[in-house]
Amino acid sequence: MTLRFDNEEEYDLGFDLYDTAEMVIKAALDEENFEYEIEVGLTLVSLDAIHELNKEFRQIDKPTDVLSFPLINYKAPGNFEGIADNEDNISPETGEIMLGDIVLCIPRVISQAEEYGHSVKREYSFLISHSMLHLMGYDHIDDQERRVMEDKQELILNNLGISRGES
Repeated sequence: MTLRFDNEEEYDLGFDLYDTAEMVIKAALDEENFEYEIEVGLTLVSLDAIHELNKEFRQIDKPTDVLSFPLINYKAPGNFEGIADNEDNISPETGEIMLGDIVLCIPRVISQAEEYGHSVKREYSFLISHSMLHLMGYDHIDDQERRVMEDKQELILNNLGISRGES
């Protein structure tokens, strides 16, 4: 696995941001039985940076917690059939499947952890698992899709021993 990691503001949250991200990404891939080697990008940004990206890509003029930029169109969420056959999905540099990019707003990670009463590590991990599911074709446009994603996110975090009540 190749994790292209960029901590734009050199955030320090008291735990290893790269190792935690890598651990959550691998757990999400395992949960979905994703059998290919992957390349994924993770960029940690400020409120201003995520605000601009949200405005540019979603036409929403306010900051958000995380943005996901999937590179693959799936037949169905979690259906990876044929993705390795499409050379557009393969990184010419690594030979791995390019899933996409995650942009995570660290100030929102911190404020949401406080708001929800759990650890910053839990919120950071939750948002990465959420985005990884987006990169594997899941969405939460309707209630049924939202419930599927929520259940999968909880499974991923529980498998890692990162519980909701952790503070």
